[in-house]
Amino acid sequence: MFSKSKITDPIDAPKTDDVKPPVPAAPKTSAPISSPKPKPSPSVLSSDLTIKGNLETTGDIQIEGTVEGDIRAHLLTVGDGATVRGEVVADDLVVNGRVVGRVRGLKVRLTSTARVEGDIIHKTIAIESGAHFEGSVQRSDDPLSTGNMAPPQMPPLGNGE
Repeated sequence: MFSKSKITDPIDAPKTDDVKPPVPAAPKTSAPISSPKPKPSPSVLSSDLTIKGNLETTGDIQIEGTVEGDIRAHLLTVGDGATVRGEVVADDLVVNGRVVGRVRGLKVRLTSTARVEGDIIHKTIAIESGAHFEGSVQRSDDPLSTGNMAPPQMPPLGNGE
C-alpha cells in the first residue's frame, strides 16, 4: 500500500568543503512584531515616605505615606494609613486614608475608612458607609478642567418679594 523509497546516496550531494553550518531559525512567536507595551505597574509611595511637593503622572500612584502638595494622576489610590494635604486630581480616585484639600475626579470612591476634609468635584461618586467627609460635593461633566471652580452659589433667601 505504502512504499518508502530508499535514498542511500544522493546524486547531487554537496562536498564537505561546501557545507555551511545551518542557520538557526528565528523562534516563532504569536505576538505581532509591534506589540503594545505592557501597562506599567503603579508607583507606590511607602508608608515611611513623606513627600513635600507636587506629583504629576499619566500613570497610576498608590500612596501609603504622606504627601504635602498637589497630586495629578490617572488612577490614584490613597492607602489606609496615608495622608494627602493638597489638591487631588485623578481620572479614577479611591480614598482609603485621609485627604485634606479639594478632590477632583471622574470617578471618586470613598471607602469606609476614608477621611476627606475638602470639597469634592466629580462626575460619579461612591461613598461607603462609615466614610467621614466634611465639605461640599459638586457634580460636573468635566471635573478635571483646570478652570477656577467657585463653590455653587445659593439663591438669596427672599421674604416673598
